[in-house]
Amino acid sequence: MDKSKRIFLKSKRSFRRRLPPIQSGDRIDYRNMSLISRFISEQGKILSRRVNRLTLKQQRLITIAIKQARILSPLPFLNNEKQFERSESNRRKEKKIGEE
Repeated sequence: MDKSKRIFLKSKRSFRRRLPPIQSGDRIDYRNMSLISRFISEQGKILSRRVNRLTLKQQRLITIAIKQARILSPLPFLNNEKQFERSESNRRKEKKIGEE
């Protein structure tokens, strides 16, 4: 067969369409922390549009809402909880070594 005459067959697997992450009734707002927190990584970074499966308009609104929440402080700029725990445990270890 020539490459140009090949017939591409679709797979017979059923495709299950996923639900969109933002429903039509959800308000994209800086005060809606339950919605905003779904689009932030553990490190506090804004997840990409490809990962979130959002439209361009939704991603822009989410980004603006996250930035407003960071400025008005319901949401931290960085998620330092794990770093804080590590640094605290390192301090304890150093203290024990210094005491010996």
